[in-house]
Amino acid sequence: MKLRRLTREQARRIAIQAQLLDANRPRDLLRTTKQLMFLQLDPTAVIAPSADLIAWSRLGTAYDPAHLKRATEVDRTLFEHLAQPSPTEPGIAMLRPMSDLGLYLAYMADWANRSGSNREWVKANQTFRRSIIDLLGTSGPLMSRDIPDTSAIPWTSTGWTNDRNVTQMLQILVARGEVAIAGRRGKQRLWDLAVRVYPTDVAVVPADEANRIVAERRLQSLGIARPKIVGEAGEPVEVEDTTGEWRVDPTVIAADFVGRTALLSPFDRLIHNRPRAIEIFDFDYILEMYKPKPQRRWGYFALPVLHGDRLVGKVDATANRKASILAVHALHHDVRATRTMIKAIDTELGALADWLGLETVQVGPPAG
Repeated sequence: MKLRRLTREQARRIAIQAQLLDANRPRDLLRTTKQLMFLQLDPTAVIAPSADLIAWSRLGTAYDPAHLKRATEVDRTLFEHLAQPSPTEPGIAMLRPMSDLGLYLAYMADWANRSGSNREWVKANQTFRRSIIDLLGTSGPLMSRDIPDTSAIPWTSTGWTNDRNVTQMLQILVARGEVAIAGRRGKQRLWDLAVRVYPTDVAVVPADEANRIVAERRLQSLGIARPKIVGEAGEPVEVEDTTGEWRVDPTVIAADFVGRTALLSPFDRLIHNRPRAIEIFDFDYILEMYKPKPQRRWGYFALPVLHGDRLVGKVDATANRKASILAVHALHHDVRATRTMIKAIDTELGALADWLGLETVQVGPPAG
């Protein structure tokens, strides 16, 4: 059977609409997070914390960072979940809708049966585990530094988690569904018993069904993706000038598209999958904050620039809050810049400065 064929323009527009980056802006933080599936938390705040920047790029002036704190700590409509890429790496912090909790409870219950679950280390530290649960039960929520390390066997790793026994046990207890993140004090997590953070009446979705639903939701949030990302969710298609099969969310195929200009977080899911960004958008990007300065092409925390249905460049900028300046060190163009494009980017930089509460956008080196 011959697959339906999409142009690259169609593929781009499907991806942009799915990520809520077209002109039809969303108005609600919770609905935005549900469509995106999560907001990734990252402590880097050269411009603003990534979760806030991602939310602002969708909601615009309708978004205030206080909304995020209220949703996680007061209304409990969002919960912080740790996705651990490997047993030796720290968990990636993500805010997910509390209404999706049932999709992850089966994973939590099945933690001990998954590879890389470090069962033996937990088994050897059962007294340590129980002491943390008991302490949180009587004194929680607590920061990790307030929890004594009574481990019998230390956590060993070649990475930075080596001997970080309290933090590692807490992350495992979150993965098991015994402990949850109740909020934050500054940048520090507050840990508490899961029964005091999660609603107790949530139905557990069986693992097989949860896997299917998560794959479908992932495709809905991306619009178009390779099967290795979303399995058999959606419909198979081909995309011009690319090889192999793609999967597409059929609900956005025929939607009308009107684009806009947006400044994106380096962690934004529109550009997170680098091969897809190259194949569909002709956009080469890497976060360069971990590179030595002489090796950077675009800047420490360069913001990808979306204009219409194209990723057109990167903005190397820093928020200087002391001087109340959004300092734009460089604008790197990936395509020929038009007056319309430059004006739209300038307008968006002004909107970003206003949202950050900064008085001035300064382009180029400071005067004098």
